[in-house]
Amino acid sequence: MKRSDSRTPPGTRAASANRLARRRMTAEERRREILHTAANLFDDRGYASTTMDDIAEVVGVAKATLYHYFQSKDEILHWIHDELIELLVSRHQRRLGAGLGPDQLLLEVMADILELMETHRGHVRVFFEHFRELPASAQDNIREKRQRYDDMVLQVFTDGIGSGVFRDVDVRLASFAAYGMCNWAYQWYEPRGALRSREVAYQFWSYLVRGLAPDQKIPDSANRRTHVSNPPAVARLDGDAVPNPA
Repeated sequence: MKRSDSRTPPGTRAASANRLARRRMTAEERRREILHTAANLFDDRGYASTTMDDIAEVVGVAKATLYHYFQSKDEILHWIHDELIELLVSRHQRRLGAGLGPDQLLLEVMADILELMETHRGHVRVFFEHFRELPASAQDNIREKRQRYDDMVLQVFTDGIGSGVFRDVDVRLASFAAYGMCNWAYQWYEPRGALRSREVAYQFWSYLVRGLAPDQKIPDSANRRTHVSNPPAVARLDGDAVPNPA
């Protein structure tokens, strides 16, 4: 008797393995998968043009399953914002006990923002471009968390001035300078380009901390400290003001 060929095509085996891996996901892992997929779709297609059907299709779940995890697209948008700001806060908090100086902490702050453009590119665009689409209650929640992070960054500059690592400058304006260099990079940074995100962070940090002049001389006029409370055209972490690339 001729034996039947029971071999399974490789493509079918891979699909079966993927389905099995999905079934073994924890609820938290599935939530993160949905958020990551949705953020990338919002990045590629735009928030307004992406539907819950689109997200369910790309994730590979039924629409009813998607609604089990998130009740609406607005809720997904909220959690994308929340996930990104929590990443920034938690990374900085873990670093505070490592004995790093203010200048080193500033480098890590800038590297954190830029590295997320490699690991969470969709999240970054959503974070900077779609804050206003959040429901009012979600805006309040995210704004509070952003302010907490902003206060932590301001403290880095304050500590640097107090220890003599940085000269006496307006810490708010200095933080705007750091954010302004890093936040806008998602518009042009290419992860497959010549420089990794951390290399870009180091270059930006050196421009901010060491300046561009070869002898690091600073004009007398630049040494006169001025107070700037909230310049309107600077890229802030909360996305409420983004610099014109022109």
